[in-house]
Amino acid sequence: MKRVFIDGSAGTTGLRIRERLSSRADLELVVLPDEVRKDVSARRDALNSCDVAFLCLPDAAAIEAVSLVESPDTVIIDTSTAHRTSDGWEYGFPELAGRRAAIAKSKRIANPGCHASGFIALVEPLVRAGIVAKNEKLSAFSLTGYSGGGKKMIAEYESQPLTQTPKPSNTQTLFSGGRQYALGQSHKHLPEMVKVCGLDAAPCFSPIVVPHYSGMEVTVPLFDRDLAAIKACYRDYYRSGLVSFADDPAAAEGGFLSSAGLSGRDTLEVSAYGNGERVVLVARFDNLGKGASGAAIQNMNLVLGCAEDEGLVR
Repeated sequence: MKRVFIDGSAGTTGLRIRERLSSRADLELVVLPDEVRKDVSARRDALNSCDVAFLCLPDAAAIEAVSLVESPDTVIIDTSTAHRTSDGWEYGFPELAGRRAAIAKSKRIANPGCHASGFIALVEPLVRAGIVAKNEKLSAFSLTGYSGGGKKMIAEYESQPLTQTPKPSNTQTLFSGGRQYALGQSHKHLPEMVKVCGLDAAPCFSPIVVPHYSGMEVTVPLFDRDLAAIKACYRDYYRSGLVSFADDPAAAEGGFLSSAGLSGRDTLEVSAYGNGERVVLVARFDNLGKGASGAAIQNMNLVLGCAEDEGLVR
């Protein structure tokens, strides 16, 4: 039986990982009592006595946690942004070419960011196939459920009456619609988007928080592209794992694509729409699933030699 420790198990990502793993008979969860879960000595002991450690911490705390690990046997899966572009860390997106085997034998795995997961799933295969040039100027927008903002944002949204009244207050109006952020084009997921896709420059990126708990939809527009070639590329590239090509999922939703369509699941779907002049690429998934906890567990499964989707929801 493998021992697993979640450093930061009280946060949104940590709680979802713990929930997914709690019924696994092949794992022993190392759980620190509440009074010592932030104690450095207790954490050091747990980190060095486990087979796999999930770091569900802010960046600075994740860097500190790595420094506490002395055991050569502990595999670290870091869900923060701290190590996603660092040397010596494997980027934890198994469906990308060549990464599954590398993840399985790695001791240091950086879990992808949620927005980055959607963008990379759409763009990396097309760059690899020569459909998108490395020096192309791209743009993207991403709709995300408010759980992506962690406990503070969850509390903000769930304390608001989101249904409109005849005379809504300013606060109600603000929280009832989409809220764009990172307007200065400095979102923390941009570096990994550039590095993993092999781009020369970051896309113009617009993340938007929407008033549902979980679910994410990332869209990348392109001009003058062969839609059939894009679909064929995705269909051929995503043959295994938790990412798949979905041909016209909007048909089942009356021509719409809900950003909450894959909420509660650990899979990711890519699709493409448009014509010869304008094409839109769309990735849908759960920001807490393939965008965070589900991806982390998938990476752990690979390291431990389990079925890739063991304990996950398709």
